[in-house]
This record gives sequence, structure tokens and C-alpha cells, in this order.
Amino acid sequence: MRDIGVDPEVISDAVWLACRAPSLYNSQPWRWVVDAAGIELFADPDRAPERTDTSGREVLIACGAVLDHFRVAMAVAGWMTYVETFPNPNNLDHVATIGCAPMDFVTDGHRQRADAILRRRTDRLPFAAPPRWDAVLDQFAEDQGRDVRIDALPRAVHARLADASALTVSARLYDSSYHAELLGWTAGVAVAEGIPASSLLTAGENDRVDIGRRFPTVQHDDRRTEIAEDRAEVVVLSTYDDTCHSVLRCGEVLSAVLLDATMAGLATCPLTHITEVPASREILAELIGNRGRPQVVVRVGVAPAGDEPDPPTPRRPLADVLEFAV
Repeated sequence: MRDIGVDPEVISDAVWLACRAPSLYNSQPWRWVVDAAGIELFADPDRAPERTDTSGREVLIACGAVLDHFRVAMAVAGWMTYVETFPNPNNLDHVATIGCAPMDFVTDGHRQRADAILRRRTDRLPFAAPPRWDAVLDQFAEDQGRDVRIDALPRAVHARLADASALTVSARLYDSSYHAELLGWTAGVAVAEGIPASSLLTAGENDRVDIGRRFPTVQHDDRRTEIAEDRAEVVVLSTYDDTCHSVLRCGEVLSAVLLDATMAGLATCPLTHITEVPASREILAELIGNRGRPQVVVRVGVAPAGDEPDPPTPRRPLADVLEFAV
């Protein structure tokens, strides 16, 4: 195992934690291989909801998120990682080769960030407004780089964003394949993947969140009835092109944003439905001044202090996603 020198159990634990990363419908379209070349991350497009992610971008966003989560998980274990993305130009499913070097010291910050992976949830319920929003945006600004920009949408344009969100519903109203796929990832969810009923909304809860993918509704008592309307702030993650390198990097930045928000005590909900439909994606691009190609929208807000956190969504067994080939 070239220059890794890491105990396989450490790698296994890090992959297990990394796989808490978000993905479209919790499809988890990735696989890990540890071989003579290093720790390898591969996209697994056969797991992708192809009628929803027609471009394949969301597979790479998910892989970027799991890659950043892995770096966080290795850091708390005392290992610094260095990454070569798309090392094989003839196989773009080979997303990254990762090497490791021992760190001098694991800080409280490393531990808090790893803990945030376990605490983060995709929360589709209405939010209260986040406090000290400017400070949160300052933190987000440190996450973006030359490949990815983060734009906060002022509240004055949220109505237009809600219109763009609604446009995705009408654009797919008669798309039977899309609705069948949506139902397949939410109804009778298997124990290892998909979105369980506890993470979906009732009809009444849906009415109070005007920016979100419209999943099948569920039957139970409405939650957060004290929040009459969603007061989430919204940020848009964009790239300057749709190349695989840029989209993967967007997923890494998404991971950083979600973990920063979680560490700040905020709830989040990443959304991609608006960027899947060309007409709504164009509206979103206009809302950020046509300064990038929108990839992901993130709602950020506060969940009431008395809320019981939802149980973690299911994940595939480690044996299904990690192979030691050495």
C-alpha cells in the first residue's frame, strides 16, 4: 500500500463516517477501494436516480461531499490527506486517489468538525431565521475558492426563488418515469438507502415551505406549528462551468458549508431540484447576477430548541461500499 501506512481499521472508520455525506435521495453513488496505489474513490453511476439526475452532475456533487467528509474523518484520526482528482483521464468514474501523512496534533476543531458529520441532518421542515447571518456568511466565504462561488440570496428575491421551485413541479407534472423514481426512493424504503418517512413532510408542513422538492406527503401530526412560514436564509453554490472537476469541487464546498452551519448550531437543507430543470436553473442564474452556473441551493435556519432530532437516515453497509484489494 504505497505511502499510506494507515491501519485498515482507521480507514474503515473514516469511510464509515464519510458515508454520512448527503446524496440525491440518499442514493450513496460511491465506492471506495484500498489498493497498492492508495485509497481510491469511485463514482457509482449505476446507483444514480437517472430520471432525476439526467446530467450526472449530482453523482459528482455527492462524491465531492463524501470526499470532503473523508478528509474530516481522517483528520480526527490524526491523518492529513492529499488528493489527486480524476487521476485516470480514461475513467472519469475514478474520482480521486488519496494519500495520507501523519498530523502533528488533533485539535478540538478537528473533533468538533467530525462530530458535526454525525449531527447533521437534511431538515426539510420550516426554519426560524438564523441569527448573526452576516457572520455565518463570512464563514461560508472561507469555503469557496476559485472554482466555486457562494451567493446569499436577499429575502427580497425569495418569492422569485419560490416561483422557480414551483416551476420544477409543473415541468415534471407528466413525467411518469421521474415520479416513479421519486416514489421508489421514498416508499417502503430499504434499511440501507432512500429517504424514510420520518424525513418527509405532511401536506400542512409542505404548505409552510415554499422552496423545496415536492416529495410524496406522509400522514402524521404536523411539526413546528409555531413557525407559520419558513424564514430560512438561502445560499447558492455555483461553478463557472459544468466540468467534472468543477462539479466535484462544488460537492466538497457543499460539505464544508453544511458542516460549518452545523457547528454554528444551524439546520440545513441542500436542494438540487431547481438546477435539474433548465428553465428554473436559468432563473436561479439570473438571481445571482449570471455570475456562475448554479449547482446546489442550501436553506439555512434554526430548528426550535425543543425539537427531537430525526433519527439518522439509513446508510449502506460498509462492506457494500469499501473494498480492500491489497
